[in-house]
Amino acid sequence: MTRMLQNFSKDSWVKGEGSGRPVVSAIDGSTVAMAGSEGLNFAAMLDHARSVGGAALKSMTFHQRAAMLKVLAKGLMERKEELYELSAQTGATRADGWIDIEGGAGTLFTMSSKGRKELPDGVVIVDGSHEPIGKTGSFIGQHVYTSLQGAALHINAFNFPVWGMLEKLGPTLLAGMPAIVKPATATAQVCEHAVRIMLESGALPAGALQLIVGSVGDMFDHLTCQDVVSFTGSADTARLLQSHPVITSQSVRFIAECDSINCTVLGPDVSEQDPEFDLFVKEVFREMTVKAGQKCTAIRRIFVPSAMVDSVEEALRARLNKVVTGDPADETVRMGALVSRSQREDVREKARSLASECDLVCGEIDEVKAIGDEQVGAFQSPLLFRNDRPWQAGLVHDIEAFGPVATLMPYEGVSDAIGLANRGKGSLVMSVFTHDPNVAQQFVLQCAAFHGRMVFVDRDCAAESTGHGSPLPTLIHGGPGRAGGGEEMGGIRGVKHYMQRSALQGSPRLLSAATGQFLAGAPQLTGEIHPFRKRYAELDIGYTLHTGSRTITLEDVEHFAEFTGDNFYAHMDEVAAAASPIFGGRVAHGYLILSFAAGLFVDPDPGPVLANFGLESLRFIKPVKPGESIKVSLTVKSKSPRTPDMGEVRWAVAVTNGEDELVASYELLTMNAV
Repeated sequence: MTRMLQNFSKDSWVKGEGSGRPVVSAIDGSTVAMAGSEGLNFAAMLDHARSVGGAALKSMTFHQRAAMLKVLAKGLMERKEELYELSAQTGATRADGWIDIEGGAGTLFTMSSKGRKELPDGVVIVDGSHEPIGKTGSFIGQHVYTSLQGAALHINAFNFPVWGMLEKLGPTLLAGMPAIVKPATATAQVCEHAVRIMLESGALPAGALQLIVGSVGDMFDHLTCQDVVSFTGSADTARLLQSHPVITSQSVRFIAECDSINCTVLGPDVSEQDPEFDLFVKEVFREMTVKAGQKCTAIRRIFVPSAMVDSVEEALRARLNKVVTGDPADETVRMGALVSRSQREDVREKARSLASECDLVCGEIDEVKAIGDEQVGAFQSPLLFRNDRPWQAGLVHDIEAFGPVATLMPYEGVSDAIGLANRGKGSLVMSVFTHDPNVAQQFVLQCAAFHGRMVFVDRDCAAESTGHGSPLPTLIHGGPGRAGGGEEMGGIRGVKHYMQRSALQGSPRLLSAATGQFLAGAPQLTGEIHPFRKRYAELDIGYTLHTGSRTITLEDVEHFAEFTGDNFYAHMDEVAAAASPIFGGRVAHGYLILSFAAGLFVDPDPGPVLANFGLESLRFIKPVKPGESIKVSLTVKSKSPRTPDMGEVRWAVAVTNGEDELVASYELLTMNAV
């Protein structure tokens, strides 16, 4: 009996009413499951996500959410073979599945790590420094990010049922927002099992994750300004969803990542004997065949210098003609199937359109030699087209055959290549293979506005390059125009897509309490105990040490210059220093001021401070001349746990002179025992 995939609604697994839609094997055409969501109460699912899941996630700090992501990733990796087995029926080879399954888990590991290292152990993100507003400092402004109060609806594409879900889910959960995931039906069985694994890990609080294995029904009718829709798929579908009246009337955030006409360029400096030539050919081949070309980032247009077209065509044909296509269960197969026969027909239809203005130089549109049943499997041979008049062509810059299909085209000079690359009207990624820095600079200045990501590959980075088609969790994934105009991932940037940026105004005391960190002008707590004698848990935000003063002498300045070798004129040449519009005479070295400041506030004996590991945001504000004195205020600005045994303390350091004028400021980072 064919298995009926289940929805996960309001913390229960439920089948949709009716027979559902078939989920078909890409290898033999058999029905592997049925999927449907009829009968679900979509409004209730949203309410459950907001009231139960949202409340639970918002009661957790960023660090607790980050730890949760790590548990989810570990659970997926421990049971990855179960996912590989299901993935094979979608036409994916083991290598294809690795990108989806282990690459997906990798995004969770990365987001977990960045959450622990870059976010506070709280629920508010402080965005930048405070903005002084009043003259005396009693009224300031501060930008912050707080979690949205709604739910995130994730509508995913068929090509990456695991990675496509997790690259959205990681930032969403880290932001403290519950998610409702809707996978594409064609590969829903893989996504459903991944959700089961994550739920069975026990790391997710109730209501944090729900799953729809069919239509989203009337869910759009119940969205509010606190909800987010994150969509991956075709540009046509994105436009249809974005035009829903609730999306516009409620200003619902809509993040779109759409398939685009991505391109690659072989630089004009590259000859057939250069390493970049072989790297280029290898990358085009890989992008055409990995996932059978079913990648939103795959190369669709190939631009090469006109004199190199024949050489590139010959090299690509030699590689493509050796591709073994078929059932991934066969160890000799290097390219699997398209996700379904209907998808194959769509690819072939678009390939026929491309053939109306291009020459097919490798492969057959309607015939394929495959290991497996060619009649029932969704196999497709790689198709390489060529168009020698790219400026006269139109379809090649507008039609995407979402499979192993790409078109080779010539260009005349860098400006010509740039113009052709931008004719795609916005893409997720373009790559340039060049060893010439000037070529790279020209492409950045004139192409970056049209492409969400640009990859430059040469002999120097090839060994470590992740290649043209690999979005990374630390970098944004998205692009302008046809690519949807949205952004996903990008490290902590992706988290902020599910949060609201607000401007706070008020007194430093109130805003310090609201943000959980010390802001200049807030009350400074003092006590008899030196702060370096307090353990991490004993330090309160705002706890401050006010030091005594130290006079900097001319002998100090000259000794420091001799000891360090820093004989800059402002410190050693009275005549030149006096002529300076900045100094007006000899002044102390900036690093001398820092050294003496440390001497004023450091407690020398062993204690809870384990290490000083950083200094940030250093500013020298007013020169200090020999004979003047300095003193320091050292204030606990923020704290963040790092391990069970230690935590990071960020100190605000203000160095002032005898007139209480600020001469230097910075933030000191220490690791303190808990």
